Amino acid sequence: MCGICGVLNFDPAAPVDPAVLKGMADLLAHRGPDGEGFHRHGPIGLGHRRLAIIDLSDAAAQPMANEDETLWIVFNGEIYNFQSLRDDLLRRGHTFRSKSDTETILHLYEEEGEGCLRHLRGMFAFALWDSRRRRLFLARDRVGKKPLFYWHRPGRAFAFASEPKAFVADPAFRAEPDAEALWHFLTFQYIPAPWSGFRAVRKLPPAHYLVLEGDRLEIHRYWDLRYTPKRGESALALAAELGARLREAVRLRLISDVPLGAFLSGGVDSGAVVALMAEVGTGPLRTFSIGFPEADYDELRYARLVAERFQTEHHELVVRPDALAILPRMVWHYNEPFGDSSAVPSFYLAEMTRRGVTVALNGDGGDESFAGYPRYLALRRSRGFDYIPRGVRPGLAWAASHLPAGRAKGFLSRAAQFLAAQDPDPERRYARWLVHFDHALKPRLCTPEFQAQAGGADSVDLVVAAYARSDGTDLIDRTLHVDVQTYLPDDLLVKMDIATMAHSLEARSPFLDHELMEFAASLPPDLKLHGRTGKKVLKSLLRPLLPPALLHRPKMGFGVPIDHWFRGPLRDVLREVLLSSRCLGRGYLRPPMVQQMTEEHIAGRRNWHYHLWDLLVLELWFRTFIDQPRPTPLAAP
Repeated sequence: MCGICGVLNFDPAAPVDPAVLKGMADLLAHRGPDGEGFHRHGPIGLGHRRLAIIDLSDAAAQPMANEDETLWIVFNGEIYNFQSLRDDLLRRGHTFRSKSDTETILHLYEEEGEGCLRHLRGMFAFALWDSRRRRLFLARDRVGKKPLFYWHRPGRAFAFASEPKAFVADPAFRAEPDAEALWHFLTFQYIPAPWSGFRAVRKLPPAHYLVLEGDRLEIHRYWDLRYTPKRGESALALAAELGARLREAVRLRLISDVPLGAFLSGGVDSGAVVALMAEVGTGPLRTFSIGFPEADYDELRYARLVAERFQTEHHELVVRPDALAILPRMVWHYNEPFGDSSAVPSFYLAEMTRRGVTVALNGDGGDESFAGYPRYLALRRSRGFDYIPRGVRPGLAWAASHLPAGRAKGFLSRAAQFLAAQDPDPERRYARWLVHFDHALKPRLCTPEFQAQAGGADSVDLVVAAYARSDGTDLIDRTLHVDVQTYLPDDLLVKMDIATMAHSLEARSPFLDHELMEFAASLPPDLKLHGRTGKKVLKSLLRPLLPPALLHRPKMGFGVPIDHWFRGPLRDVLREVLLSSRCLGRGYLRPPMVQQMTEEHIAGRRNWHYHLWDLLVLELWFRTFIDQPRPTPLAAP
């Protein structure tokens, strides 16, 4: 696991400035504290920060070249099937100088060019310079575990990096906000690919590769998840196959030359990973969990059940409101506005875990493959709303939006969200459940100038477009696919990558094994969501392994009690930041609406905590990256 960066000047006589390349790598040092390396030749410059996981020797250092040094690569990630690929390449006559997975990619590219991607099983982002063809080849893994940003200046230069803050090292870079990206952020709490928070920067989407020859840039998709045709075997046979595939996915992710452990949330997915790690028997198993003082949000008791069953060396941390002292540091690491408040416990979990291990397995991806979120059941049940006369629906939606504030995880809050987002189209109905600031609320919040700069599009259309790209014939399958294309890579995987790499910790996700995901996509929908039960086939598989309390309890999610915090210990911080002249004077937000939301939430009249958290993060991002001539972590407020 590493940080990568590079620059290609389009003038072949213009060498890359070594100070710029070194500065870019320095800004990624947290992703790779074990070493740095550079390659400069003519117009190309490649930089690498190393977190040594497999083959700790200098032979595995990067940038890495093939035998005649016509190919150079910088790579971030893990290729879990590299050993079998290596054996095949040796049989074909290739020579290896290291035992690393990075070198496997070089030789695969020699054999198949871009076709090398179809053989890679793992998480990755890499850049490969083909000096013979003067060709730069960038690629990102199928699901989007590892990030890759690029900055293209036609006619001048092209730069790439694991995080966009690396571009700050170049004096030519101007950190300017992208209004359209911020518009989408207010909708979703994250910035969807290919946008980034910076006007000049874009993300390479998951399952895509980029080719740059001369000044011609092309981007291509190389993989997509398919939900047809369906498997027709019995439920028992399919559960057995699922068990074999999940065990293989876990086993492959235990290959490491450094200590490893597991995140343990108290849910089914992380519990399954721990159970199968214990089954493999790699030695004493270390597990790590985060909790909260507020009972509605705390899952530690369930995590302990798993830890006790498998006799792990278990570690816990309780997150309290004073923990938000790290928020400026988090804003720096997340690079762009990121409003998922569960980034706070994730950040602390990674920090605690890194004290004991260098690699941690987690349960990310199980919900999106096996229908674990309660909203999937709500979507299926919401079809009953279609029988309510259309003339009555607006009144119900209005009433829902004015229900009194209750517990954020309580019945009234969930009912309000369910009713307020009703739409005749079930796809738009689902999309509206995902939003924070909806298309009706944004004009009340955003100034006309900001709306004009952003273009004013309904961000929900991005979710509807993701539905259109799915081959699923069942609404639940298509909805799972939508989350795999949007929420999973742009929110959950960003959250985990940044939280872990900020602490030089590698996270591995067996449920995101693409072969396991393809198998799950081929299962009939009723084996995922059956009646009121999500993850039907997965839970039947895990019944002999996990405590019954985990299998039968409602999903809690990795929520954060910011609703309580904003009414208590953090209310003054909220007012000081959001109601400051600095924030309200930016010209993006209407001051009366910001003040109304703040005071209504503090007084307990409405639950605006998710919206306020987004605005708080956005303002801190402006202060960190836009207001500073050359942002640094110490400049963060």
